[in-house]
Amino acid sequence: MTKNLRVKLLLILYTLLFPITAFATEVVAETQFSQGKEKAIVCMTCHGVDGISTIDTYPNLQGQKQAYFIAALKAYKLRQRNDGLAILMHAQADVLSDKDMQDIAFYFNQVKSTPVKSDD
Repeated sequence: MTKNLRVKLLLILYTLLFPITAFATEVVAETQFSQGKEKAIVCMTCHGVDGISTIDTYPNLQGQKQAYFIAALKAYKLRQRNDGLAILMHAQADVLSDKDMQDIAFYFNQVKSTPVKSDD
């Protein structure tokens, strides 16, 4: 087999497989988003729908970076965060697995709220 023919075959193979890989990645992201949303329902009690808090003492979670979000949850679980209302988060973090934390972090990183329209 000539080098030119191998290159052509690889290009054809790549052209055929790339859409499948992209589709699979999309499906995985959609699954993680929906699982994260389901697991994040309890978070929305204090942190608001889609992670936009209406209570001044609770931070917004929407758009939070995933690595930071997971690190914060782990710090609550390990009792490394103890200030303010941390005691409330200790109990929440205690019941979360690493997978739960990843899914919830993915959801809040990806979710976008629909802006509220004002009547003018």
